[in-house]
Amino acid sequence: MNTIAILFLIMTLGYLLGRITVKGVNLGSSGIILVALVFGHWGVTLPKEIQNLGLICFVTAVGYIAGPVFFRNFQKKAFAYIGIGFLIIFTGALVCIAAILLFDIPAALGTGLLCGALTSTPGLAAALEAGGDAVASVGYGIAYPFGVLGVVLFVQLIPRMIRCNIGQELEMLQSSQRSTKPGGDDNHKIIQMDPFGLAAFSLAVFLGIALGNVNIPLPGGTSFSLGLSGGPLLSGLIAGHFGRFGRITLEVPKATLTTLREFGMVLFLAGAGCTAGNGFVEVLRTYGVNLFLIGVAMTLIPMIVGFVIALKVFRLMPFTALGTICGGMTSTPALGSLIAVAGTDLIAAAYAATYPIALICIVLASQIINLLL
Repeated sequence: MNTIAILFLIMTLGYLLGRITVKGVNLGSSGIILVALVFGHWGVTLPKEIQNLGLICFVTAVGYIAGPVFFRNFQKKAFAYIGIGFLIIFTGALVCIAAILLFDIPAALGTGLLCGALTSTPGLAAALEAGGDAVASVGYGIAYPFGVLGVVLFVQLIPRMIRCNIGQELEMLQSSQRSTKPGGDDNHKIIQMDPFGLAAFSLAVFLGIALGNVNIPLPGGTSFSLGLSGGPLLSGLIAGHFGRFGRITLEVPKATLTTLREFGMVLFLAGAGCTAGNGFVEVLRTYGVNLFLIGVAMTLIPMIVGFVIALKVFRLMPFTALGTICGGMTSTPALGSLIAVAGTDLIAAAYAATYPIALICIVLASQIINLLL
């Protein structure tokens, strides 16, 4: 069957699956990854470019939406965002080290499990480079499915369990957005490149990809880059915050951003699911279900610790705390689910503030664990 036809079939079936609701909880758009896992198990593959295109569109749109509130929020709560991002990865790394020592599994396999549990492709790349062992990819494939679904379910269930006041939190977020909209000189005629904002969005994507390709040296002779996720996210944040470049407007209509965010996410989920599903059952047969359970622990323990600290120590509001969890877990699908539950895109600001910290930490953790163990 034609690749494009398969892609849209996966999306259709995924949305239908995501609509199934049990006790008020459903997978939403993330149902697509379950369908994609099944297709991937039966040998269906999608070009990597589809997944990359989806990721770029999603994170750039998220950056645009979060831009007006990101910089002020980060200034006010920088220590909280940095602390939570670091704490989540640090906790996951401790679980990983304990699993390697207690269950006598190779360090490369353990770091692969950690990266899959935190859905971090850059972390996996760092683990492969540091350890030089392809078994890291096996661990990633085992832990990745629950790494996605676990965070998605977490951000849906927690608001119900703690009965948080979403109305009060949304009011505060909207107030923050109104107070942080940057001003400018409106005496000059503003140039709009197109009525849908696609040209401005495309420019942000181009600059984000270029930014993501910049290599930053790290100790040990390795390097770090923001990649296709971090670069476009940062570019979108800047464009969304300032809104213009000289007389050229960089603003994109909300309807365009919402569409690009959703479409990008489902492309990413379809591609990632097919990749993870290929050979997944065979991997479990070879290495056992215990590795899957270790991956579950690597997903759940950091989330629980991070959320409790966000609420009790940093005094963040529940949905803001969950936004930091999505960022700390580097979970793009979970952010989509959280936005759907919260009913606002403003929650993405917390994700955008925590994500870069977690991204750097998981890359460093993957390298350190492979070097020490």
